[in-house]
Amino acid sequence: MNSAIENATCANVSRRSFLKGAAAAAVGIAAVDGGFEFVYPENAFADENAPEVTKHTYCDMCNHTPKCGITATVKEDKIVRVVSRANYPNDPLCAKGLSSLQELYDPHRLLHPMKRTKPKGQGDAGWEQITWDEAYDTIVAALNKVKDEMGPEGVFFYCGDPKEPRGAVNRLANLFGSPTYGNESSTCAYAALIGTGLVFGAQTMGANPTDNSKSCLIWSLNPAWSLPNRFGKLMNAKEKGCKFIIVDPRVTPTVTGLADIHLQLRPGTDGALALGIAHVMLRDGYFDEEFCQNWTHGFDEFKEYVQEFTPEKVAEITWVPAEKIEAAAKLWGEETPGTFITSASPQVHHTNAGNNMRAISSLVALAGNVDVAGGLQIDPGLPFDLFAATPAFNREDIYDAQLATKRYDLEDFPVWTKFVKQMQTNRFPEYVDEGKIKAMVMFGGNAMMWPQSHLYQEAIGKLDFACAADYYIRPWTHDYVDIILPAAMCYERMAPFAVFGRKIYLREPVIEPRGEAREDWQVAMELGSRLGYAEECFNGSVEEALAEVLRTTELGVTMQDLRDNPDGYAVPGGAPYEPKKYETGKIRKDGQPGFNTPSGKIELVSEVMKECGFEGLPLYNEPVYSPISTPDLAKDYPLILNTGSRVPMYSHSKLRDCPWLNQFMPEPIVRLHPKTAAERGLEDGEQVRVFNQLGEIEVKLEVTNLVLPGVVDIFHGWEKANVNKLTAREFDHVTGYPPFKSGLCQVERA
Repeated sequence: MNSAIENATCANVSRRSFLKGAAAAAVGIAAVDGGFEFVYPENAFADENAPEVTKHTYCDMCNHTPKCGITATVKEDKIVRVVSRANYPNDPLCAKGLSSLQELYDPHRLLHPMKRTKPKGQGDAGWEQITWDEAYDTIVAALNKVKDEMGPEGVFFYCGDPKEPRGAVNRLANLFGSPTYGNESSTCAYAALIGTGLVFGAQTMGANPTDNSKSCLIWSLNPAWSLPNRFGKLMNAKEKGCKFIIVDPRVTPTVTGLADIHLQLRPGTDGALALGIAHVMLRDGYFDEEFCQNWTHGFDEFKEYVQEFTPEKVAEITWVPAEKIEAAAKLWGEETPGTFITSASPQVHHTNAGNNMRAISSLVALAGNVDVAGGLQIDPGLPFDLFAATPAFNREDIYDAQLATKRYDLEDFPVWTKFVKQMQTNRFPEYVDEGKIKAMVMFGGNAMMWPQSHLYQEAIGKLDFACAADYYIRPWTHDYVDIILPAAMCYERMAPFAVFGRKIYLREPVIEPRGEAREDWQVAMELGSRLGYAEECFNGSVEEALAEVLRTTELGVTMQDLRDNPDGYAVPGGAPYEPKKYETGKIRKDGQPGFNTPSGKIELVSEVMKECGFEGLPLYNEPVYSPISTPDLAKDYPLILNTGSRVPMYSHSKLRDCPWLNQFMPEPIVRLHPKTAAERGLEDGEQVRVFNQLGEIEVKLEVTNLVLPGVVDIFHGWEKANVNKLTAREFDHVTGYPPFKSGLCQVERA
């Protein structure tokens, strides 16, 4: 499987061979007498003799921030070939990027606005095509009705996948006056960012090694599969002598390719492992004493707390051998400077998410690997947010203290609200049942992303009105909405920019949108214009909206500058990296020495946590359900349920219907260690039940040494086997995150 994908990343794939080749089979299959026949979109192919034009864009198939470059060959406004873009920061294209043509030309793609004609949640929605004008008129009337009756906070604006429209939708929500804006990072990146923000005063998920890095700590990330554009850079660092510690319960290609030390822990025990490493570092002197004494807050209290986390005790908790904990502490403390990389989710998909991340971050501080060359560098970069908008563009001036008091998550997750202006969405069903939310505007939403998904589906269905923009009609979400709008794909969109360091890339549409599809930014700006904010929403113009993004950066960059530099516009200025800026006041907003925390130091004991009524130390707490915290439940469900790991061909729930990718994993699977399977009399390839006190699903078994004995590794995003049925709605008090990766379950033959 891996070699096929690997080869595909280097191939030049034409549209015709891509669809008709053995790998793809077809974008659609129709039943006929005696079998099946291939179905292709009408007029999908260009005249082979038509002239070719080469254009550039970037991929969104992963939905994160890589924005890997694409060079597309176009004939008669049809894309016939895609390859990796040369001289571009992120490459090569992976299997998902190469398969994007199948998604673009999928005959099942949504191409027109639709409204339901039958009741919600009963299967057949009776979708009926309508005009954009009718859709907008209906949406505007519904939103204004809620606003008039209970205030704008009764309308929930939501961004899912792709994440690109966040800036535009955030602006729309603020203009409308609603603090009820959220996105899928309620279960993805924000917990990691909050954890590092509490410790460092800067939200980060780390950085790749540089030539100065002697070591790299990778905590719960498998870029070989999830970020192949990044993995090559890590391999280069390995060849230059950088030593790697990798924390992951699985044996991944990243582990086999990079790890000098692999810490294979029980899912959910990340905090205990970090505190155990800290114990050894402090016990044996593998720490930067001068830095800790001068630039950390709560060092003595933290040092006292970790005394109980001996390697032997931590080995019992985490299943990581004590000698490996000792070795990791020694390597990390001695091989400095060292950098740190973490992920958006695995280490925080637990009911101790915030403290887990704080404990992990403390290791960077103990080693003195903060704001030094080769370590965790704190560099502000250009004034864009993660998805290439700015606070001023998002109209955060409207999001004032009075509006913030109307947030529904203030009491539920007070630490979250200190760091994130977007609502923590995980208690959405309660807010609906309490009458706080009456309408919803959803861009790329997926009801399966939440634990106990049926409660969120029901909540959407209970609303007075809900609409969605998407590429397809997806029944598990759209059976519960009233109107669905066709979204343009990456080849058909302009917004947002791609930003790498000090370089900005403009994306021009490669082809005209198919059917009546419109890009998300256009939909948000047109909807805002019809709601009465035409001037602020540029009368629906995406180009003018992007020009405003540039204006609010105050960099003096224009759209024409970007067009004049199709290979990226390098913003003038900038300076070589300056280490230890905390000594000279170049990190803090007030110009004083130190870090942007309440104490001005790296906080091993958090003053923000104390302010919100919590313990300041990064306490370790067992997962709500585990062999230790719930031993009686573990008798019936003895296996650790670890869900949501990435694979090369899928991203979350996307792409399951893409034939070229689906061949690699055509059905949902669960992975068990041979020992665990043998104990249950199970064999590779069997259909099995995975179940616990919350529900059950049926999947195919894969027996493999890649996972730990006693751990179930299962992928999410399958509508026919939604593993989130087995995830409890128990939320971390700091971040609001659920335990996607540390439940309990049992596996039996189906």
